[in-house]
Amino acid sequence: MRPVFEFLAAHPVLTVFLLVGLGSALGRIRIAGVSLGAIGVLFGAMGLTAWAVSTGVTIELPALIGDTGLVLFAFCVGLIAGPSFGHALRTAYPLLLVVAGFLVVAAAAGFVLGRAMGVSTLTIAGTFAGAVTNTPALAATGGSPEATVGYASAYVFGVVGPMLAVGLALRHRAGETGGHVPLVDKAVRIDTTDRPTARALRARYGGRITFSRLRTKGGGAMATVGPDTEMPPGGVVNVIGPQDAVEAVAAELGHTSSLDIVHDRSHLEYRRLILSNPQLAGRTLASLGLRERFGATVPRVRRGDADIIGEASLVLQQGDRLQVVAPRDAMPALTALIGDSERGISDINPVALGLGIALGLAIGAIQVPLPGGGVFALGPAAGALIVGLVFGRVRRIGPIVTTLPSTAANVLSEVGLVIFLAYAGTKAGSLIISAITSGEILRLLLLGFVITTIVVAGTYLVARHAMHTGGTRLAGVMAGTLTNPALLAFANLRTEYDTRVALAYTLVYPAAMVVKILLAQVLVAL
Repeated sequence: MRPVFEFLAAHPVLTVFLLVGLGSALGRIRIAGVSLGAIGVLFGAMGLTAWAVSTGVTIELPALIGDTGLVLFAFCVGLIAGPSFGHALRTAYPLLLVVAGFLVVAAAAGFVLGRAMGVSTLTIAGTFAGAVTNTPALAATGGSPEATVGYASAYVFGVVGPMLAVGLALRHRAGETGGHVPLVDKAVRIDTTDRPTARALRARYGGRITFSRLRTKGGGAMATVGPDTEMPPGGVVNVIGPQDAVEAVAAELGHTSSLDIVHDRSHLEYRRLILSNPQLAGRTLASLGLRERFGATVPRVRRGDADIIGEASLVLQQGDRLQVVAPRDAMPALTALIGDSERGISDINPVALGLGIALGLAIGAIQVPLPGGGVFALGPAAGALIVGLVFGRVRRIGPIVTTLPSTAANVLSEVGLVIFLAYAGTKAGSLIISAITSGEILRLLLLGFVITTIVVAGTYLVARHAMHTGGTRLAGVMAGTLTNPALLAFANLRTEYDTRVALAYTLVYPAAMVVKILLAQVLVAL
């Protein structure tokens, strides 16, 4: 195999894609119903490079490849979570304090234990970086051989331990609320004589329901439902929302009707149009004035794999699929306005992508002097994530759209992730042999185990039992605490990409990243 390994070492671009392909295939293998997913790329790369080292060949991917994958992943994850990040941050700062506190405790315990075992401060710092799976923290130590050996030794359990915690967290998903709930339609015969408006009903049910069309008593003309539309006795209205809310509205208004007004297209047309016009991205649904201009309504929007109620304040993203109900003759003009181009789903918006990542790299490279002569920098991943969160939050700056369609953002984040995992796997795999032959392996494994356990067990127990964090969100918290894209991929796979996972991950990730980099530099200075 030596000639094969020498060939791979000489062709890093070929190697990275080979590792992505083979590792992804490994990740699809299911054992007891569980598969590794994207993390298979990490373990596959570690195994292959360790095998190569045993034959005398070192396979190392250039840092440029790993950095490119990491910043692409971080920026796109920021874009995905940006719209909800501000609200989550305002309500979850106690969780950030918990995460930071356990990282500090783990670093202190690691230093005391490491020095007691005769481990150098550089090696302790690298072991801390590996135990919390943070490559930028390793870079903050200077990347010395001692630190790198500690990093490689602690990295494996730094992945396996938190993965077990994520799996445990996801066992508590039953009965959770707050995720995307499937929406249903129901035709309701109006018996009440109170004549409530659509606006009043929506407010009464917390914005969880909406209405698409209404037929008045006696088989009158079909019309779309606006905020001020009244519910006339004897009419039939189509109600959309979660099953429980729809049933409650039906009981309040009257009873379920056998009349199928959804598929009656004699007066109104129904289509699902893709929002591909970039000028509309980042605007609220109400600001489009579809009812005023076209007599149209958008009762729901499909984003990714989730259906969202089409409320007036909903901020649209390029690639959203709008369920439009409108008069037949208005459909051509509506289609022209919205765009309805398949390319809208996959448009990577290179202006926002390029400028956003460049700005993130620039922010990450800013060095802040520290007492004692050291410097602190966020690093490329944290900088890209922060800019992605801001771009995803503001959605546009003047005429420039700053976000990507959700489909495109998810695809690019996955590409960046597997490329980074291939790089990280070769880095750890090529050094693990050195750690074994150095004679320090048992001490470093113990040190890494203690550090990882303090961070994982402490954060898990407090977040789960003291702060009553739900299992789905807790999985994202654990992945974000370890700042590990592989754990995020594992949690996403197990939850079928529940957005609460990515939101919790991006909520914790920036704070955890900054604290880890600072602690690594402090450990080196001790």
